[in-house]
Amino acid sequence: MLINLTPHPIRIYPYGTPDRISLGDIEPEMVLEPAEQPARIGENYLFTQTLPHCPVRVAHVEFRHTTGLPPWDGDPQDIRTWYVVSLPLALSQAGKRPDLLAPHLEVRDLDGTAIGCRELVLPV
Repeated sequence: MLINLTPHPIRIYPYGTPDRISLGDIEPEMVLEPAEQPARIGENYLFTQTLPHCPVRVAHVEFRHTTGLPPWDGDPQDIRTWYVVSLPLALSQAGKRPDLLAPHLEVRDLDGTAIGCRELVLPV
């Protein structure tokens, strides 16, 4: 089972779909409806500093804390429910949560807005 824990529908297009299409030109193989309570990655602001030869202040922020994820206590060999989350959230949990997938190989409309993907990715 796939559960979309993002705030947007995820359209999964056939693998051969071009990078850019007009919305409606190609039908997705599957549409995952968005969650009412999406999973989010939290920010833990540490400090800001200036760096040598960098004209902009740089913040040091941890992106490891999450909200909205169901607890994980299962066996990685027996996953029956997969959660689709944003790539930053999935990356923040790589090595900790083997049940998190993210959209991969994006499909965009002619204006460049992401409208779907061609596959899902399991960050390791």
